[in-house]
Amino acid sequence: MWNPWRENLKDTPKESLNWRLWYGVFVFGLMGAARGIDEGLIGTTAELEPFVKKFGLKDDSKSKHEQAELLSNITSMVQMGSILGALVAFFLTDKIGRLWATRMLCVLWVTGISIFLASARTGSIGMVYAGRFIAGIGIGQTTVVAPTYLAETAPRAIRGLCVCAFAGAVYVGIMLAYFASWGSSIHISSKTDAQWLVPNSMHLMFAGIIFTLSFFSRESPRWLIKVGRHEEALETLTRLRQLPSDHPYVQSEIIDINDQLNREREATMGTSWLGPIRELFSSKANLYRIQLSVMSQLLSQWSGANSITIYAPQYFAMMGTTGQNEKLFATAIFGLVKFISSILCALVLIDLIGRKRALSAGITIQLLSMLYMAIFLLIDNKISDKSVAQTSSQKHAAMGAIVMIYFSGFGWALGWNSIQYLINSEIYPLRLRALGGSIAMTFHFVNQYGNSKIIPLMFIGMTTGGTMMFFSCVTAVGLVWVYFFLPETSGKSLEAMDEMFNLPWHLIGRKGAQLTRGSGGMAEVMDTEGEKAVEVRMETVETVGTQRPEAKV
Repeated sequence: MWNPWRENLKDTPKESLNWRLWYGVFVFGLMGAARGIDEGLIGTTAELEPFVKKFGLKDDSKSKHEQAELLSNITSMVQMGSILGALVAFFLTDKIGRLWATRMLCVLWVTGISIFLASARTGSIGMVYAGRFIAGIGIGQTTVVAPTYLAETAPRAIRGLCVCAFAGAVYVGIMLAYFASWGSSIHISSKTDAQWLVPNSMHLMFAGIIFTLSFFSRESPRWLIKVGRHEEALETLTRLRQLPSDHPYVQSEIIDINDQLNREREATMGTSWLGPIRELFSSKANLYRIQLSVMSQLLSQWSGANSITIYAPQYFAMMGTTGQNEKLFATAIFGLVKFISSILCALVLIDLIGRKRALSAGITIQLLSMLYMAIFLLIDNKISDKSVAQTSSQKHAAMGAIVMIYFSGFGWALGWNSIQYLINSEIYPLRLRALGGSIAMTFHFVNQYGNSKIIPLMFIGMTTGGTMMFFSCVTAVGLVWVYFFLPETSGKSLEAMDEMFNLPWHLIGRKGAQLTRGSGGMAEVMDTEGEKAVEVRMETVETVGTQRPEAKV
């Protein structure tokens, strides 16, 4: 039987791929649905008649600019809350651990959505804003807590697969949200608020499931070691790997974690609580890591894919799809395509072909799709006007543009969607992982907020074709950036990346993986006569049987 991970797993004990590992992947991966559900529901909810009427989204007394402003405020409020959520996630995940941070974010998530749903009774737009902002604080934390936990507990051979479970769950949420809105538009009367309340109750269901399942999960061994709970960390790791505590694979993981943490503590000894922040911005290696975090978020968020996800019904209307049910059905199929694509990429492509190749291929597909849509809308800018007759060639071109929406979804799933979480969970050392991830996801939501806020206004000011051409240019810049600056991290242990980021900056992206393949650290040893010191590379447990000193726990 063909196994795409056979080469990567050749040095990984089969016992470590057990139900405890997959349970943790399921619980923390499921948190990705938080973002997906919101992105999928809010754009489609804004198409449902009861919601439109209650909050005046298509009030004739308002100008098109005012209507666009109102829509953008409603959709972007979760992103605004998520900025705060991503910021506080750094403190919470390091202070109370990954598990309790998960439970607290679920409480915030439920509280906010409850306020949002209660606005149906009062018709208060203020309650809509407040509820979605509070929910955003919880949702924003998921993007830091979940990828951090998954990266820290997964065997490095399948770390990409495990972290991508989070990215895949985003599309589980999007797909279910799209189909829920489409189903409610068909089966629930448009004269009752239940048409939008029922699909939005999915938030409460998922938050409750994650909160409950977290009590049966194990804390991250890396966090336990970081806070000094060494015996508990060893016991947790043996359970996660289903291996005895003296097994070389377990011992090597413990040694790697302790070695890195000890180096970090020595480097920051005597510093205040500002030490990690100062450390993050004081070395060239860490500045390069920040550059990767910032640019990956900037280029991915402004490539246009997220705007299509949030405003999918409007995009299908731009390409000539008419009728509420038809737009919602096309949107639901779009969600299904993105879900299948994300599963395919997570299960096969990310770890099989590597992060960099997967991202380059995904961006190329997305670029070609966006460019087609941009050219189409610039040439045929009357497609959405049903009073203008379309020729046969124009109709075929419009059908091609609709197909390109689906292709752009596949390219996004293969490329930016997975990498923007995976890279930021891998590149930072343990001491800075939560802080680095928090900064990355804060920047993520700042850009997503700006994106969701300005898109309806860009359609008016820049025209739809001009907006899509802007996205195409950003996507092209992203492809160039990936080639020159993004290093390949597939197959490397989290503790083995320091050497790669200590290379000259112009070599990290293009040759970092080759120059540091299989190396983990440097140690100075004396020769037999004690006359000179030489540098010797220490293997970072690339094989199960590597001889290592016994770990102190």
